[in-house]
Amino acid sequence: MGARRLILADFLPYRLSVAANAVSDRIAHVYRARFGLRIPEWRVIAIVAEGAATQAELVEKTAMDKMTVSRAAKALVARGLIRRARADDRRTLALALTEEGERLHAEVAPLALAIEDELVAGFSPAERDQLMALLARLAACARS
Repeated sequence: MGARRLILADFLPYRLSVAANAVSDRIAHVYRARFGLRIPEWRVIAIVAEGAATQAELVEKTAMDKMTVSRAAKALVARGLIRRARADDRRTLALALTEEGERLHAEVAPLALAIEDELVAGFSPAERDQLMALLARLAACARS
């Protein structure tokens, strides 16, 4: 048997990148056109909507780098969608949605879920569950 040959179209990291970019591009167009949001800004809003978060927590939960999170947070504060508040430990600042941010989240979240439903419409419920489980396992393997 010969050595395994790299064919980019069959290379897992490439396939994941292509799929992720296609999904992000589909969603980004809607977020930008309808709400003036970039993907990093929406991710920050979505995480903050789950409960006030520090920028360090946002970096961890969104898998975005510190600078991207910082720029997104700064833009959202400037738009009046999030506010900075003292975190529980009183040494750091947490971010929380403003009333306007909560209204925007309430409008965008159902649309995001509808787009997700469209993207996986050809999958059975069992296949959707399996896809999510496999992605979680792959992420865990990549971290170890």
